[in-house]
Amino acid sequence: MRAVVTRVSSASVTIDAVVEGAIETGFLVLLGVGPDDTPEVCDKLAEKICNLRVFEDENGKMNLNLEQVGGSLLVVSQFTLYADTSSRRPGFSGAAKPDLAIPLYERFMDKCRERGFAVEHGRFGADMKVASVNDGPVTILFEM
Repeated sequence: MRAVVTRVSSASVTIDAVVEGAIETGFLVLLGVGPDDTPEVCDKLAEKICNLRVFEDENGKMNLNLEQVGGSLLVVSQFTLYADTSSRRPGFSGAAKPDLAIPLYERFMDKCRERGFAVEHGRFGADMKVASVNDGPVTILFEM
C-alpha cells in the first residue's frame, strides 16, 4: 500500500458539486492499494498513520499524534499512486483491481475508526475534487 499523508488545518472532498467529506485539523490521506497488498499490511499502515507524531507540542516540536490534537482523517482512494511514469503517459496497471482495492480501502478506514478517530472519505472510483489547507506544510509518503 502507498499513502501520501498531509497534515491539514482543513480538507474536503466534493463529488458532483456536493461535499462528501470534510475535516478540520488532521490528516488528508491519499491511499493507493497494490495487487499484493494484504489485510495485515493495511492494518500496519493504519497503525503507523494514526500514531504519526507530526503535530507541534507547546515547544513547537513535532511531537504530538492525531489523538493528542483531537484530529480526524479524510481518506481518498488514489490508484494513481501506482503510476508507471517510465513514459510521458503514465500507466496504472500496477494498481490493485477494485475487487481487492475496495475492501482494503474500507478496512483502512475501519481500522482508523476502531482507534477512535472520525473518518471522512470520498467515493471509490468517483471523479473527486479534493481541497486542502496544508499545515506546515507537512507531507509524508508511506510505502508498505
